[in-house]
Amino acid sequence: MPIPKSDQIPDDPEDLTPARRRRADRGLIPEDLIEIAEDIEELAHKTIPSFDFFLFSLLSAAIITASILVDSPALLVLGALTAPVMAPFIGISLGTATGSLKFFSQRLAGSLVASGFVFLVGILGGYATFVLKTPNVQFLIYNARVSWTHIVLLIAGTALAVISLKQKGQTPVLPSVAIAYELYVPLAIAGVGFGSGQPHLWPDGLVLFGIHLAVVAITGTVVFMLLGIKPLTFIGYTLGSLIAILSILGVIGLSSAGAVVGGKIAMPTLVPTATLTGTPAPPTATATETPIPPTPTITPTVPTATYTPLPTETSTATPKPTPFYAEIAVSVEYAGAFIRSEPSLDSQIMTSLINGTVIEILDPSPSIDEQGRNWLSIRFVNEDGLEEDGWIIDNLLLISTPRPEW
Repeated sequence: MPIPKSDQIPDDPEDLTPARRRRADRGLIPEDLIEIAEDIEELAHKTIPSFDFFLFSLLSAAIITASILVDSPALLVLGALTAPVMAPFIGISLGTATGSLKFFSQRLAGSLVASGFVFLVGILGGYATFVLKTPNVQFLIYNARVSWTHIVLLIAGTALAVISLKQKGQTPVLPSVAIAYELYVPLAIAGVGFGSGQPHLWPDGLVLFGIHLAVVAITGTVVFMLLGIKPLTFIGYTLGSLIAILSILGVIGLSSAGAVVGGKIAMPTLVPTATLTGTPAPPTATATETPIPPTPTITPTVPTATYTPLPTETSTATPKPTPFYAEIAVSVEYAGAFIRSEPSLDSQIMTSLINGTVIEILDPSPSIDEQGRNWLSIRFVNEDGLEEDGWIIDNLLLISTPRPEW
């Protein structure tokens, strides 16, 4: 029985036709790409969000929320230590570096689900404040503000986590503590603020979470690419670049939103000058007294009556045009200062004013609290354009020399 002939490919590439030579070249995969593909597959397996990841995220959220309610910074560290390995968040960077939209979407969805659990636990803690009658958050409120020290910690933690994750047989346990602290803490603070209604927590903490998440994505992507993880196709490069650009734009946009929400930039700062120029209104009240003296029919008293209000009018008007003014001048690390209802750190926070906001000092004599802090009674313009009186520590102000033209 004759054996049917089959087409044989010559061993020598020179004997191939041009069409077959091009087809054979397209079928070859470079060895470096094979190694990259194996590394990506191993890293992808490490970044899968497991059941333990969600369970320990809930446990960490409970401890962080409890620390917010008792206003204890030490418990925040405990909450970050109980957080799981934040590998799914690193997987967002891996999806960006490889340019895989499917992989990026899966890791982002898993990370957002765990973040949603943290936010919901924070909301429950906020509602619990009405039952437990806990005081307002004082110290931990600064964890809902953008700070370069927190950004440095987050970048270092992300870089170390990526390097540790790239090493075979290693788990980024310690770097995950820094990532969990910078992601879960502001998210839980936002939840507490949403549930309790305390100002400057919601949505400030949520905006800060978005900024930190974008920082993790950008930092991890850069480190992965430096370690040799790169897209396998040109489309992957395009997709990875697009995701990185959107992350950078997100950081810029959310930073602006955080400044508006936390620092109240939208509050008109020129309104105080307009309202203060209207202070000569009290002389009209003294001017109403001038018609009263002419009512007597005795003519000799008229000149004296008209003459006496003039000195009183000028004497009462002299303090008005020369009040004490100051502007909020806090260190560069903070965007502004809190205004309180009483001269004490335990009093209620009325609002916050950003650096450079002009206020009026009602009484230059400070009120000293139990800790020896000097408090000044001030007048400012709130968000509605109305004047309010409050208290602020004197070393947070830059007091201007009063001038009669003011």
